[in-house]
Amino acid sequence: MLALRRWDPFKELSTIHREMDEFFKRTLESLTPGLFKGEWFPAVESYMKKNSLVVKVDLPGIDPKDLDISIVGNQLVIKGERKAVEEEKEGDYILKETAYGAFERCLTLPEGIDTEKVHASYKNGVLEITMPAKKEALPRKVTVEVEGKEAKRAA
Repeated sequence: MLALRRWDPFKELSTIHREMDEFFKRTLESLTPGLFKGEWFPAVESYMKKNSLVVKVDLPGIDPKDLDISIVGNQLVIKGERKAVEEEKEGDYILKETAYGAFERCLTLPEGIDTEKVHASYKNGVLEITMPAKKEALPRKVTVEVEGKEAKRAA
């Protein structure tokens, strides 16, 4: 006699998600060899704060001495490498999502950034680069003028 099993839709979704990830990874790897080997792209965010451009880069596991930060024209170039720690383990990995290898991120700087006064700091795996901005580079508020009948209804 067959036993009835309760259907768990979330378990099915998890299985489908994993299978789709593997399918796309195999497909892209066959089309672009090396895409998933030795290359990764750390997350970057940039914003204006107190008359300065701030760029933050998530670089966990990287020694700040191994970073190369340069400005070429109007480009901020950040290079480095996350080196894999070779460990002998009995058995196979169950899940391995951490990427290792060299990276390079290039960001176009807005006009009016003073590239002569760059300050870089590294804390808790986050690289923070600040550059002062001239008044012309700072964001300014633009008001929207509303015309016609909609303007009277909005008032």
